[in-house]
Amino acid sequence: MRPKTQTVTRLDYCQYLLVSQINYTLTNFADHSEKFSHDALNRYVAGERLSPKLTWENIKSQVVQIPNGFLVFDDTVADKNFSHEIELVRSQYSGNAHGVIKGIGIVTCVYVNPDTDQFWIIDYRIYDPDGDGKTKLDHMQDMLLNCVHQKRLQFWAVLMDSWYATKEIILTIEKYEKIYYCPLKDNRQVDDSGGSQPYRRVDGLEWTDAEKQHGKVIKIKGFPGNHKVKLFRVVLSTKRTDYVVTNDMAQDNTQAVQEVCGFRWKVEQFHRETKQLTGLEGCQCRKARIVRNHIACAILVWVRLKQVAHETKQTVYRLKHGLLSDYLRQQLKSPAIQMSFA
Repeated sequence: MRPKTQTVTRLDYCQYLLVSQINYTLTNFADHSEKFSHDALNRYVAGERLSPKLTWENIKSQVVQIPNGFLVFDDTVADKNFSHEIELVRSQYSGNAHGVIKGIGIVTCVYVNPDTDQFWIIDYRIYDPDGDGKTKLDHMQDMLLNCVHQKRLQFWAVLMDSWYATKEIILTIEKYEKIYYCPLKDNRQVDDSGGSQPYRRVDGLEWTDAEKQHGKVIKIKGFPGNHKVKLFRVVLSTKRTDYVVTNDMAQDNTQAVQEVCGFRWKVEQFHRETKQLTGLEGCQCRKARIVRNHIACAILVWVRLKQVAHETKQTVYRLKHGLLSDYLRQQLKSPAIQMSFA
């Protein structure tokens, strides 16, 4: 066997993540490559310094911006519950797991074009408070300011989860004269009486039939005295009701609010697709730099899959699983292992 001596590139590593179906480790890559040794692969992922800027550089030409676009912010946790001694791993709440798990936190920013229903990953940050001292809220705000000042994206509104509905973030969005829609946590203290009654939990408010259809004006505790927002009661199921606030004071239709908030799930779709199709959670290396580079490459693979899926009018799942279909057809035609009976 000829020695594996070739140098690994970013394209090589991303190509591996794109075609591999289950196992995304360096060992698996080396075992199936005729060109790259495990040592060469390890040197590559340890030596690169890939950053979130690379995502924007690769996707900015694809983004179809419109004045009524949405910026959607959320975070996800790359599950490392059964991994040990991997840097960047910490215990944190996972909405997907509905509890605290060990994993790597990733704060993401997605741009949505509601006219075409397309969406693109714009930016992301790795949650590493021990390394940079920043909270997930800090990362969200950094990305928002970057979208406004550096990327100069066209967008009308910011969609975000209740975790990000802080006074600082809401006032920052308003400072740039943008609209926001976000649910409040059920125990958030609000006032719908104009100051005549004490603050109450938002899920304890009373609603007239008109308010259920058209919303009501409230003040959130802790905000400036004259700061008012519109609140809507959005019933999603018999077991779930969201209390959505917006600074779009002209909004008067609860159904329209629900439709706007529906675009927030595009970021959840991005999280699901990257985890299931790109090996985002598949790196078992311990060093933070390797993990960061792996995540950067996994996101670049999603960018490419999404581009090809749009061009060919397929889903990213059909594209990825199509590689297995090609293999099955080849094996049925010329099987590597022949079936036989006694």
